[in-house]
Amino acid sequence: MPVGTQGTVKGLTAAMVRATGAQMILANAYHLALRPGEDVIRDLGGLHALTGWNGPILTDSGGFQLFSLARISSVTDEAAVFRSHIDGRLLELTPERSVTIQEDLGSDIAMVLDHVVPLPSNEDVVRDACQRTVRWAERCRDAARRDDQAQFAIVQGGLDPELRLWCAEQLEGLDFPGYAIGGLSVGEAPADMYGTLDVTCPALPEGRPRYLMGVGTPIDVLEAVRRGVDLFDCVIPTRNGRNALAFTDDGPLRMRNLAHQRDSRPIDEHCPCLACCHSRGYIRHLFVAGEMLGPILLSAHNITYYQRLLSDARGAIEHGEYLQFLQEKSRGWRDGMNSSSVTGGAD
Repeated sequence: MPVGTQGTVKGLTAAMVRATGAQMILANAYHLALRPGEDVIRDLGGLHALTGWNGPILTDSGGFQLFSLARISSVTDEAAVFRSHIDGRLLELTPERSVTIQEDLGSDIAMVLDHVVPLPSNEDVVRDACQRTVRWAERCRDAARRDDQAQFAIVQGGLDPELRLWCAEQLEGLDFPGYAIGGLSVGEAPADMYGTLDVTCPALPEGRPRYLMGVGTPIDVLEAVRRGVDLFDCVIPTRNGRNALAFTDDGPLRMRNLAHQRDSRPIDEHCPCLACCHSRGYIRHLFVAGEMLGPILLSAHNITYYQRLLSDARGAIEHGEYLQFLQEKSRGWRDGMNSSSVTGGAD
């Protein structure tokens, strides 16, 4: 899912996002509650009418902000209290309030409020956050009123296998339509993330979507698919696109590099995106000249790349060739990915 935190995938219209092959987008309840306010969005017809996006929308509850805005928040069993990063006013976010905000936004999938902590963290801190996440999930389920909005629960537990299994078991007992794996890509090594997925994915109910939140690089996505994950969101495609980095099967290209100045080739001759209608030399020129079209084109390219990658992954799964597909992609990326800076986080 391309990330549209504030109700927009940065720099792209809804039609441009659709042209990348994206089927669903993500928005953030915390940010939209602050500005313009969920009541404003409700009065304007909800997120679909506001944004012009006619496909599914998933809204994150604001739980990640407990982690990313920890310096301006406090958390108790009753609520998380934020001091707005915009104007300093206080916002109390209870599980019930999170549900109400997302119901006003009118998203198709609403995430329960969870408690995210950085990794590594003290064992007691991780356990406390995990147990609170389960209690909050039950409160979110009980507060839901819309029949046309599915709720997904979020498995927490840090890198502790026993906590992850306990959390998954407790949430399965609450019978949610889908299950997310949260609290990863927050400072741990890739091997630790993969190990956590190895434990968690088999513990989730079959026939329900599995959503890995905030991940990730192309190799992380394919490794997660290998372990049974269905759904992803991440700002990596658009954030790196705005910073002149283009994803390809041969690794990422830094489009400000002088090597592209007289290169008449597209970024990828097989890519149907807007950027690949132009030469690498032109894309470089846009970034060097500070033209806004450069970030727009590379954002479109990178989202298209991710959508094509997962479309090809689905085809490989259907033909029983996924491991071969993963190995071929990994070989093409390895050197380039190791030498490039690829950044995530909130968009």
